[in-house]
Amino acid sequence: MSLRKLLLAPVAAAAALVLATAGPAVSSGQAAATPAAGADSAASAAATAGCGESPSLQDGTHTIRSGGKDRSFILDIPDGYDSNRPYRLVLGFHWWGGTANDVATGQTVETGVWAYYGLKRLADNSTIFVAPQGIGNGWANAGGEDITLVDDILRTVEADLCVDTSRRFALGFSYGGAMSYSIACSRPDVFRAVAVYGAPGQLSGCSGGTGSIAYFGAHGIGDNIGRGESLRDTFVRNNGCTPQDTPEPGQGSLTHITTTYSGCSAGNPVVWAAFDGGHIAAPQDGAPGDSGSNSWLPGETWRFFTQF
Repeated sequence: MSLRKLLLAPVAAAAALVLATAGPAVSSGQAAATPAAGADSAASAAATAGCGESPSLQDGTHTIRSGGKDRSFILDIPDGYDSNRPYRLVLGFHWWGGTANDVATGQTVETGVWAYYGLKRLADNSTIFVAPQGIGNGWANAGGEDITLVDDILRTVEADLCVDTSRRFALGFSYGGAMSYSIACSRPDVFRAVAVYGAPGQLSGCSGGTGSIAYFGAHGIGDNIGRGESLRDTFVRNNGCTPQDTPEPGQGSLTHITTTYSGCSAGNPVVWAAFDGGHIAAPQDGAPGDSGSNSWLPGETWRFFTQF
């Protein structure tokens, strides 16, 4: 099922709000094999207060008070959770008109398979997932309230569960991508990396915006790709990467090309994936539209996150 019809009208409206190399590694086609879930190393983990404690939080929807408002998020705790093991934490942000439940279930593309943008099935119980709910099903971040929500979610989850604070990640599509970008701008010392899919601009703002953070971006060539490139280039600069023109697949090729920037500061890579397609969240090679089972994007994102 394609998200295009659901998203194009609100995204176009949101876009109106926007204020204003040496030796690159380039690959195309399917991503390389995903690292084994058991490859996590707890040796360098920075543990939270919840480590070693019996948790009170459970899977499902939770309501917290944040910025004077009742806000909610969905929590997904790994099967066989071990309170003595610091877990990776991933926050997945929905698109405009989407919901936290859409992210948590993957139901708009392929139920289960595409949960948390397809990362949950790759994680194999190695990761705690959170799907926050935006006000009005968006992430306007008025007065920084959505960044405050993120801070409050981290505080709530990490007080109760065992999280490796050196492996916090955020990702999202469209408006959710803009929110992930906002996190990269304002919380580069809190999150290890972000993945920004099809973001139509700085819709959630960019408070700060001068720090370094590992950055993965993906955008369709038929989806005003220049806007995504502009967001990406903030972190090309911040991370000290060598500027370059990134190759794009040909129109009608139904392929993607992934470029890894060279010269980036240690631990702060920038990777960019351009694909032949429009405003979709689960692109596949060889066919148009979204596909939870066949999309290459979850694998490339997971490989990017799990290198840390």
